[in-house]
Amino acid sequence: MYTLIHNGTLLDGTGAEPLRDAAVLVKGARIQAVGRRSDITLPDGDVVLFDAGGGTILPGLIDAHVHVMIEGVNIPKMMTTPFSLNFYLAADRLRRTLDAGITTVRDAGGADLGVKEALERGLLSGPRLQISVQALTITGGHGDGWMPSGTTFDLWPSYPGMPAGIADGVEEVRKKVREVLRAGAEVIKVSSTGGVLSPTDHPEFTQYSQEELEVMVQEGAYRRGVKVMAHAQGVEGIKNAVRAGIHSIEHGIYLDDDAIELMLEHGTFLVPTLLAPVAVLESADEMPEYGVRKAEEAVNAHRESIAKAYKAGVKIAMGTDAGVMPHGTNLRELGLMCDVGMTPMDVLVATTKVAAECLGWDDRLGTVEVGKLADIIVTATDPLADIRSLEDNDNIVLVVQDGRVVKDIRGQK
Repeated sequence: MYTLIHNGTLLDGTGAEPLRDAAVLVKGARIQAVGRRSDITLPDGDVVLFDAGGGTILPGLIDAHVHVMIEGVNIPKMMTTPFSLNFYLAADRLRRTLDAGITTVRDAGGADLGVKEALERGLLSGPRLQISVQALTITGGHGDGWMPSGTTFDLWPSYPGMPAGIADGVEEVRKKVREVLRAGAEVIKVSSTGGVLSPTDHPEFTQYSQEELEVMVQEGAYRRGVKVMAHAQGVEGIKNAVRAGIHSIEHGIYLDDDAIELMLEHGTFLVPTLLAPVAVLESADEMPEYGVRKAEEAVNAHRESIAKAYKAGVKIAMGTDAGVMPHGTNLRELGLMCDVGMTPMDVLVATTKVAAECLGWDDRLGTVEVGKLADIIVTATDPLADIRSLEDNDNIVLVVQDGRVVKDIRGQK
């Protein structure tokens, strides 16, 4: 079956100039033709027409850092939530993310193989999912839920299909990586520094030696190039991760010139998650005190670091840390990226083409091009003129995923 999306301005995700009076012809799950409406010849037979109403046609958006199994870090509430209820709650979070025009996400810890399979079977409606399963940490590091009281509260406790995340030393690390790969991880997630929302460390604390990080990269490479993503906020932990060959730096709060130069040299991606510390401060009443205090320390340095990295030419992929903030509000990140000096076009490319490259899925996603999967959205507004208009999910009026319409509110604006 053929579908034609027409009467809109195309921003194809490559950074090319907007194409007016554009149309995209879809056959099944793939893009068949792209260009001006007048240049596309319709096939014989029935063609379903979708009028973009003069809006903007974009690739499906990609968030390279989410946590679909949590929403907010209200520890008393989380401790009194029945374990299995979290899987049902995730269904609504996934749906809200899709309604925001985000058709693909990389989960940075918490979603297991069953969640991914439920989406692929159509049991849930949500973005395409790339999973890391568990986040690896040292004892006492970011991801170790040990509290000063002596009790432990892990965000993602171990259960069948979810290995525990703590590993110390080269051989423990090697085994732990093999465990998460066995559990279905498509990307390895590690904390190479402390973090804002961990109880016994600080973002500037360095975790894991370069040798331990190199083992993770090596083990991933044995599995047909599975990459490693590093929660990395302090500068020394960032440098260790980049030198070890880690694929993407998540957060990058405290960057210096040497770290940026290393990232450029190695071609390392940066996923800023500027929204994360902002969201912690906005919901301070529900967040642990230590998290609020560290977010206050980090928020300005974070903006300065990302601005410096962007100016230097580091590859930036959009990611939010959604789960710290409500799912479906992800596109607030775009305005924050513009606030640190990125152009709206560069932000949109970071949210499409570059994010797809970061996930290793750029052969099928990230741009509106012939042969790629038909993940396409239509916005009622021009995001180049007003990037923050995308924060309102009602401005995302059409969402097509794998050639199927999953949201259509055209004419309701």
